[in-house]
Amino acid sequence: MLVLKNVSKAYGRNKVLSDISFRVDPKEFVCITGPSWAGKSTLLHLMIGAEVASKGVVAMDGVDLRLLPPTILQLLRRRIGVVFQDYKLLWNRTVAENIAFPLEVAGVPDEAIAIRVKEVLKEMELTRRANTMADALSGGEKARTAIARAIVHKPIMLFADEPTGNLDPQQSETVLRLFEHIHKGGTTVVLATHEVDIVDLLQTRVIRLEEGAVIRDSVGGYKKGKAVQKAEPKHAKHSIFDAEDKERIEKSMKKEGGHRIHITSIGS
Repeated sequence: MLVLKNVSKAYGRNKVLSDISFRVDPKEFVCITGPSWAGKSTLLHLMIGAEVASKGVVAMDGVDLRLLPPTILQLLRRRIGVVFQDYKLLWNRTVAENIAFPLEVAGVPDEAIAIRVKEVLKEMELTRRANTMADALSGGEKARTAIARAIVHKPIMLFADEPTGNLDPQQSETVLRLFEHIHKGGTTVVLATHEVDIVDLLQTRVIRLEEGAVIRDSVGGYKKGKAVQKAEPKHAKHSIFDAEDKERIEKSMKKEGGHRIHITSIGS
């Protein structure tokens, strides 16, 4: 479970986000919408631990991300997947090599990598493009390759920042249906986009930002959505950190003599 409580972010005197509070429960699909410069990308960066909030708390499974040492943040990033706005593909590598990259970094054996990459290529309809260099792909193929790379390690949470921003309507719908397919497989999805018409195709929960503040939190799409009324969270069965992770976090914090952290929702 991901929780933001009274979160603000400023760069010098420029306040980008202001007093944001909401939570994302396991297996939810949440679309974050808003105009350009509303703070959507900054909010995603805070949620994945790439940036630190100026005020407030961003917590994953009860762990305040500000208090985690770099080694544990790396552990977190192996549990989540991210699709960046500009895709950040390795342009001098093939589609298959791009998809395999996260598994190689994690030290997965070559045989296991080959099997998993083949599975994801098929799932993303990229099998015929496996040996094509990334810079030779169409816009839609680049998007699908970025998604494939983000899910190859079977993340528990998937974040995407404007994944359809450079695509035509037909390609955009195809990409969003892929996110819908991934979500139905049990992955929590958080997707930032300014395209509210496309969001309505999915009929998901929508959080709208304007000028760095949440002005709406509704379910059932954008146009006819109803306000969210969330009960107190139950013990999460889908946690980012498992029992082994909890032990590693506690040992790391003791070793560094750092802040005490509170961990919840571990295990089933």
